[in-house]
Amino acid sequence: MLARALGNLAGIVERAGCMPKAKKLDPAVLLGMRLYPNMFAFTRQVQVVSDSAKGCMARLAGVEAPKYEDTEASFAELKERIDKTVAFVKGFEPRQLEGAESRAVVLKFPNSTLNFKGGWDYLQSFVLPNVYFHSAMAYGILRHAGVKLGKSGLPGEHRQR
Repeated sequence: MLARALGNLAGIVERAGCMPKAKKLDPAVLLGMRLYPNMFAFTRQVQVVSDSAKGCMARLAGVEAPKYEDTEASFAELKERIDKTVAFVKGFEPRQLEGAESRAVVLKFPNSTLNFKGGWDYLQSFVLPNVYFHSAMAYGILRHAGVKLGKSGLPGEHRQR
């Protein structure tokens, strides 16, 4: 699920990377766009999806997540980040995740702590909603900016019926 969501996000990042040249726009404008002043900009939305996916897999496997500097300033750099994240997510063997469904997960934030009774609860109630929300926001920002996106034709996107 995570690799697929990341693959779809990579597709929209690729598509968006072509738009500034075609429309003679400054790519920084598109990368910095947001749907509302207090929401994350496009670049940060992509970073949050990446962080959520790699953090999830690391926590479920009991390993350290790779650290990314959050310095991406181009569509190519965002695509590279997604590709690194997909490689990390896909790099786990099933045996590394054994017992994760019942192992408690604790997330500490500056102002709060979230406790999950097990990895399954963490994945379903926190990770997947965050991955899909921030992916949808990235998509919405690009659609709002006029990037031609749709339900088909994106790299990595597969229709299921």
